[in-house]
Amino acid sequence: MRPKATALLVDLDGTLRRWDAAVIHGIEAAHDLKPGALYQAALDWSRLMPAIIGEITHDEWADVIAAELADQTGDPDRARAAVKEWEQYRGSVEPGLLALIRDARAAGIKVGLATNATDLLPADLRTLGLVDEFDAVINSSELRIPKPAPEYFGAACLALHTPPRNVLFIDDSERFVLGARAAGLAAYRWTGPENLPYIRAALNLA
Repeated sequence: MRPKATALLVDLDGTLRRWDAAVIHGIEAAHDLKPGALYQAALDWSRLMPAIIGEITHDEWADVIAAELADQTGDPDRARAAVKEWEQYRGSVEPGLLALIRDARAAGIKVGLATNATDLLPADLRTLGLVDEFDAVINSSELRIPKPAPEYFGAACLALHTPPRNVLFIDDSERFVLGARAAGLAAYRWTGPENLPYIRAALNLA
């Protein structure tokens, strides 16, 4: 039988932070971009990886995205304007999961934020009102190792002063969930607020 989880690791994007696709599509439409063009340019691994392991800054990553969109559209000014407007949208917090995080910490459970992020993360946490909500923040661009590398999860467990077998990891990516399990953590794939009762039960939260 697996020991009780005494620490919780929570992913940011797609889990604690929600992105409204309608907002993104609205930005694309306003700048005559095809639906999905921003994410396709931004999340291409060859462009994203250097930003999330700290080889380039967030601003440099944005310049790379704008250059890719300019190549597609032939309009550098429009591409830069689209990326600038996209960057101003920082998403919103999933309130039920934030409530769970607060309840967990009140019950003595350590909570860490485990995210592949750029150097913009500290500013994002301030914008989202999340600065004081975690016992540790594990940012791939500071660690220079991305999820789901075993070393990433090892560093996350060290940051929480908790062995992997006692850590529950929540993420919307199946690949990252499987990586966490391979590293010895309990892991659960987040699909939405309907998962909250399960997570509460796993942490013995009322």
